[in-house]
Amino acid sequence: MARVDHTERGVAVSEHGLKADAISFWEGLVVALASTAPAYSLAAVIGSMAVIVGFFAPAALLLAFVPMFFIAAAFYWMNRADQDCGTTFAWVTRAMGPNTGWIAGWAVFMTGILVVGSLADVATYTFYDLIGAESLIDDKWAVIAGALLLIVAMTTVCVIGTEASARLQMVLMGFQIIPLLLFAVVALVKVWSGDAPGTSFDPNLSWFNPLNIDAGNLNPFSAESGDLVGAMLLGIFIYWGWESAVNLNEETGGDVTRPGLAGLISTVILLITYLAVATAVLAWKGIGGAAQFDDDEGILSAYAAGVLGDDLGKLVLLAIVVSALASTQTTILPAARTSLSMARAEAFPDAFGGVSKRFFTPVFSTVAVGALAVAWYVPGKLISENFLFDSLTALGLMIAFYYALTGFACVIYYRREIPKTARNFLFIGLAPLIGAVLLTYIFVKALFNFSDPANSYTGQEWLGVAPPAVIGVGMLAIGVILLFAWRLHKREPFFRRKLEVADPSLLEDSPAVAGGAR
Repeated sequence: MARVDHTERGVAVSEHGLKADAISFWEGLVVALASTAPAYSLAAVIGSMAVIVGFFAPAALLLAFVPMFFIAAAFYWMNRADQDCGTTFAWVTRAMGPNTGWIAGWAVFMTGILVVGSLADVATYTFYDLIGAESLIDDKWAVIAGALLLIVAMTTVCVIGTEASARLQMVLMGFQIIPLLLFAVVALVKVWSGDAPGTSFDPNLSWFNPLNIDAGNLNPFSAESGDLVGAMLLGIFIYWGWESAVNLNEETGGDVTRPGLAGLISTVILLITYLAVATAVLAWKGIGGAAQFDDDEGILSAYAAGVLGDDLGKLVLLAIVVSALASTQTTILPAARTSLSMARAEAFPDAFGGVSKRFFTPVFSTVAVGALAVAWYVPGKLISENFLFDSLTALGLMIAFYYALTGFACVIYYRREIPKTARNFLFIGLAPLIGAVLLTYIFVKALFNFSDPANSYTGQEWLGVAPPAVIGVGMLAIGVILLFAWRLHKREPFFRRKLEVADPSLLEDSPAVAGGAR
C-alpha cells in the first residue's frame, strides 16, 4: 500500500495522486484472475496443447506453473521493497540500472498494446456466436466495430476509477470460473459413471507427470522445437496477467504484502482451474477430439453442449465472452500504470504522468494505451486474421522477457540477504532465479524456433524468419532506439540513478513502505 499523502474532496490520495485504499485484497485477487482471461486462454490453447503433448497436457500446465509461481514470488518480495505501480520497471531500475529498467518497462507497456485488440476481437465474435448471429461473425467490419466499441467502453471504465474496474471484475469473474468448474466436474462424473461418449478415457495420474512429456530437442541453438518447449510457450501465455494486482499496489488497502500475495494466490487458483478443465477435455473425447480444435477457440463451447446440454452449455460460451471482455479491461491497467510510473520518474513524456483530480486515475496513460491498441488492432485485422495470431505468439516473447528480468532483479536486489537464512535462500534467491533462468531459456529457444517460418501460425516469412520473431524482437528493438533517444533528450535525473540493494528491514514482519540503500 502506498503512503497516504493528503486528501482531496474527502478522498485519501497517495503521494503520487492515485486514490489510496481504492480496492481490497479480494478485489485485487479478482483483477489478477481476470487479467489472465482463464476461459478464453483455455479455449485458445487446449486444442493446440493436446496436439503437442497429447494426454500429458495437464502435466505441461503443471510444469508451466513452476516458473510463473516462482516469478510471482519475485513480485511479492520486490513489492515489499517498492510499492510502485510501475512494478517491473521500478524494480529492475533499482536492481539492474536505469537502462535495463527502461527497456523492461517498455516491454510491459507494449504487451497491453499487442493484446487488447485481440481480446476485444474474441469477445465480439464469440458474443455473436452466443446470440446466433452467424452473419455478423463472418462480417469483418461488424467484428471490428464491436471490438472498437468494447475497447472504448473498457478504457472508459479504467478512466472512471480503479474501484469501478474492480467492482465490474467481481461481477464478471463469477461468470468465468463457475461455468468452467461446472463443465469440468460434470464431464469427469459422466466419464467415471460411463455416461460419456465411446471415445472417452478414464483420467490417469500419468497425465500429470511432466517426466512423461517428450522433451524433444532442448538445444536452444536448434530451430527444431521439442514438445516440452512448445507446451511451455503456450503455458506462459495462459498464465500471464496475474501481476495486474501488483500494478494496483498504490491503490490497494492493507499492508504492503497484500498485492504480492494476491498475485501468488491467483496463480494457484489458475493452476487448479486449468488442470481440472484440461483433464475433463481429454477424458471426454481423448486426444483426437481435442486435436480437431488446434488454434480454434471453439473447443470448450463445442464440448459443453455434450457435457451440459445445449442450454447450460451456453454458459461456457458466455464464460469465454466474459473472459475476453474482462481481460480487455484489466490488461489496460498494467500498461497504463507502467507508463505512469515511467513518466513520473522522468523516463517517459510528462503527459503520461498526469493523474486526474476528478477520477484519481492516469487518464492520459489509460487513453493512450487504448488508442495505441486500436492503432495496432485495426490494420492487423484488415491484413489478416493470422496476423493477430502471430501477434499473440510474439506476446509470449515479451512476457518471458520482462518476467525473467523481474526474477533476476529480485535476486540481485536482495543479494546480501539471501545467504542469511534458509527462507531467504529458497524463496527470495533460488525460486526467482529458477523462474528467471527457465523463462530466459524459453525466450532464447523460441527465437531459434521462429528462425524457421514454418513454425509460425501463418507459415509466412518476414525478413527470412517467422512473423512472431520479427514482431517480438522488432518491438524490443524499437524500445532500444527510443531508450537512446530519450537519454539524449533527458539524461537527468533518471539515467543518473545508481544501483541499489535491499535494506535488511524489508524482511521484517512489518516491512517499511519502501526501502533500499545505495
